[in-house]
Amino acid sequence: MASEVDPESEEAAPSPRGGLGEGLAQALEASLPRLSCIDLDKDLEFRNELIDDKEFDIPQVDTPPTLESILNETDDEDESFVLEDPTLLNIDTFDTHSYDTSSVASSDSGDRTNLKRKKKLLDSFSLHGSVMRHSLLKGISAQIVSAADKVDAGLPTAIAVSSLIAVGTSHGLALIFDQNQALRLCLGSTSVGGQYGAISALSINHDCSRLLCGFAKGQMTMWDLASGKLLRSITDAHPPGTAILHIKFTDDPTLAICNDSGGSVFELTFKRVMGVRTCESRCLFSGSKGEVCCIEPLHSKAELKDHPITQFSLLAMASLTKILVIGLKPSLKVWMTFPYGRMDPSSVPLLAWHFVAANNYVNPTLAFCRGDVVHFLLVKRDESGAIHVTKQKHLHLYYDLINFTWINSRTIVLLDSVEKLHVIDRLTQEELETVEISEVQLVYNSSHFKSLATGGNVSQALALVGEKACYQSISSYGGQIFYLGTKSVYVMTLRSWRERVDHLLKQECLTEALALAWSFHEGKAKAVVGLSGDASKRKAVVADRMVEILFHCTDRALKKCPDQGKIQVMEQHFQDTVPVVVDYCLRLQRRDLLFSQMYDKFSENSVAKGVFLECLEPYILSDQLVGVTAQVMKDLLIHFQDKKLMENVEALIVHMDITSLDIQQVVLMCWENRLYDAMIYVYNKGMNEFISPMEKLFKVIAPPLSAGKSLTDEQVIMGNKLLVYISCCLAGRAYPLGDIPEDLVPLVKNQVFEFLIRLHSAEASSEEEIYPYICTLLHFDTREFLNVLALTFEDFKNDKQALEYQQRIVDILLKVMVENSDFTPSQVGCLFTFLARQLAKPDNTLFVNRTLFDQVLEFLCSPDDDSRHSERQQVLLELLQAGGIVQFEESRLIRMAERAEFFQICEFMYEREHQYDKIIDCYLRDPLREEEVFNYIHNILSIPGHSPEEKKSVWQKAMQHIEDLVSLNPCKAAELVATHFSGQVEAVIQKLQESLVLSSCKPRFCSPRSHYCLGSHCCPESSCCSRSCMIHMEKSVMQVRRPGDVFPMSHVLLLTIIPSFILSWV
Repeated sequence: MASEVDPESEEAAPSPRGGLGEGLAQALEASLPRLSCIDLDKDLEFRNELIDDKEFDIPQVDTPPTLESILNETDDEDESFVLEDPTLLNIDTFDTHSYDTSSVASSDSGDRTNLKRKKKLLDSFSLHGSVMRHSLLKGISAQIVSAADKVDAGLPTAIAVSSLIAVGTSHGLALIFDQNQALRLCLGSTSVGGQYGAISALSINHDCSRLLCGFAKGQMTMWDLASGKLLRSITDAHPPGTAILHIKFTDDPTLAICNDSGGSVFELTFKRVMGVRTCESRCLFSGSKGEVCCIEPLHSKAELKDHPITQFSLLAMASLTKILVIGLKPSLKVWMTFPYGRMDPSSVPLLAWHFVAANNYVNPTLAFCRGDVVHFLLVKRDESGAIHVTKQKHLHLYYDLINFTWINSRTIVLLDSVEKLHVIDRLTQEELETVEISEVQLVYNSSHFKSLATGGNVSQALALVGEKACYQSISSYGGQIFYLGTKSVYVMTLRSWRERVDHLLKQECLTEALALAWSFHEGKAKAVVGLSGDASKRKAVVADRMVEILFHCTDRALKKCPDQGKIQVMEQHFQDTVPVVVDYCLRLQRRDLLFSQMYDKFSENSVAKGVFLECLEPYILSDQLVGVTAQVMKDLLIHFQDKKLMENVEALIVHMDITSLDIQQVVLMCWENRLYDAMIYVYNKGMNEFISPMEKLFKVIAPPLSAGKSLTDEQVIMGNKLLVYISCCLAGRAYPLGDIPEDLVPLVKNQVFEFLIRLHSAEASSEEEIYPYICTLLHFDTREFLNVLALTFEDFKNDKQALEYQQRIVDILLKVMVENSDFTPSQVGCLFTFLARQLAKPDNTLFVNRTLFDQVLEFLCSPDDDSRHSERQQVLLELLQAGGIVQFEESRLIRMAERAEFFQICEFMYEREHQYDKIIDCYLRDPLREEEVFNYIHNILSIPGHSPEEKKSVWQKAMQHIEDLVSLNPCKAAELVATHFSGQVEAVIQKLQESLVLSSCKPRFCSPRSHYCLGSHCCPESSCCSRSCMIHMEKSVMQVRRPGDVFPMSHVLLLTIIPSFILSWV
């Protein structure tokens, strides 16, 4: 039972304004100014987006909390200690990126984390800016130092923060400061400190009415923070001779938990019976079972006091080997144990609770870690009333931790063993910022873990953990983290979004500032503070600030421009700013700002103006920028024209709305500079005129074509553009990109057809041929022009006028090409191939006189014309393959093809009739393809799909021409005989011998198909050829021989006769 303090006798305790406390307070307050109360609710509101509570199944409570209060965790900030403008609070704000002081702990060469820290850190500053504001609480720090010097209060040892700040000292005093940093209470005395030792742990209850102090020699005291009275002095709640490492109030004001240096945990129950205050102690965990060195009860805010989990009064405990979660109510019960596994014995166990939204419920999450891995455990209650603990995604680090703090449900702050803070976004596990805090000179709790005040009777394991224990030196409240140093108190707070942007601006990181602001605008930033309202409202607020920054960037760029020097230097200067300004004006959809005030400012400097105009090009070409003002458009074209960048000018024009410009002037510029695409675009878009560009291009290419002259490269380019332009018009597409407005498509098609079928041009001379436009296109590129028409005809369905145009154009094509001898067979063939394809369509409506096809056949197969033999044959073949065969009488076609020696045509016809044997004659008579006869015979005789009768006819035909085959290529002939005529070798030999006898009576001459003799001049290598042929044939015959076969004599004779046959011709 704890010792009691009777209310009537409590005046014996030091009063907050009497004795030592009063003197200290008066001495310090006289030298420090009073500070006004600060309300930061709105400035530190942490919201990423406006979320409707209905999206989550929040447990029913009397006063339902908003989801934002849970996710954003800013509701406790109404008594914050830091203003958005720190100068109003008399605190020193340090630039967290300008520290030169090395970490205090970094000098520990034995720290294994020194090796880990060699891993290169990602520079997140450029992405997120400075996320945290690191500030010195000057008032509190000065009073701590003054108390130590003037009244021997001792050095600070512990800190606890609520709406008040409590700082414990090594001489047993507790200094209580209000939110203005004014000293309000000095609890205890140095005499009591001499008896109890240093304050080793502090805890303030949820309504800030009570303070619990734990001492290095094991005693505990409870104080009334309103009156400053000592309410309880607890001396026998745990075994003597052990220091208090932790003391924690629970949400129940009558219940607290303490943890001593023996590793035991005790429950403290406060009662008041008949005016007497008592404290009952119950051991929850004995250090003999494993020493506990960290405890953390689950605290809920007022709005969550009726959450189903709170009734269990959960407590997390971390021993040296495992984590335990127990429930204190309604009865003591262990809900979870979790072993650490292997780890560094010097690493510090850490615990931290926080309510987060997960799976559409708001439930507490426990973060615990020891070493370099943080685990998250989601705790929830099921319908049966049981508690379930679910392991969430863990966080792997490259450093050992000595502190873990939730700033809110999405942002955590980690302190590593070399005193560097790491700000982490929990959801993405992205490191937002790293801050060096060695200048804090953080207070460590090592002496208490070693229990030096009671003789050091602790285990080596606990003493080793205590080397880096700083549990009592760091306290969080309302989204702020307080760090206790040996002579100071610092506070770490999330900067508001505006402050983060301004922080970058102060360092002249303009591009980074705009990028960060844009991430706030788009809702993609991390650790956002100070943006409230719905998405549109937040965007508007950020956009206004971005506009201010853009003006600042513009003015700064103009002001700092070099007055003289190379033009390249000035251009580079503006290249660093102008593209950024242009980009963000367009992102914000502020074209009005871009083309008025911004352009006017940059126009004051000719170099800046040029850079500005060039910056517009990629946005115009990608169609991200439309609606450029007339003045800017005019200046843009002039600028590129002056720099001789005419290709750029053309590319820009075809992406611009040029209706506000002088059309005729632009057309003239385009024509003079050969910007044909741009010229066509201007006519089409500026005047809805589609025929004039055609007329201008025809005037250039028609004269040389009609005169039979070759076109220059420039004229060929114009002709190709003309064909593409006509194709686009007939297909309803705009040139060179886009689509013609739907209401104009029929009109444009009709205009183009009417233009093409004109009998004469507007300025026709007496020598001009009829239908000049169609003639010109046919002469320029017959095949491509007909392809354009073919594509156009594909769209003609049930359109009477279009079908009339189709028939009209076909009639003109026939009249022009059949009656004109200027066209080559290939061009004529292209026309009739085109016609054959059109006539072969199922829905064909065209009429073409069949006699015209006969005329074409006569023209292509004319025996009197040996010129372009291959070309004429190929044209006729394409015509037949396109379906034109139906226009001819097949027997007549074959006779004419044979007479013209169109062997491919003959092959095409014979194949249709399955007369494969006759195709052998086609190959043998065609000097260009005679070598292919061997493959053809082999395929017919080998590949399935041919009837026995067809194979037999081919086999017989091959036997008839065996002499020709041998003379053509004896090697392939021998292989063919060995493969397909092995049963007729004797007949082959006899036939070759007969030919050999006959040849002995004939004068020596060269077979026209022989590749082994050159007329009367015999090839000197012929004998060598015959020997190599014999070797090759010997191998071929042996390939068809099966194991065990008796090699017939006839085969040997075959190998002898064939070379002799060849030599007889040599």
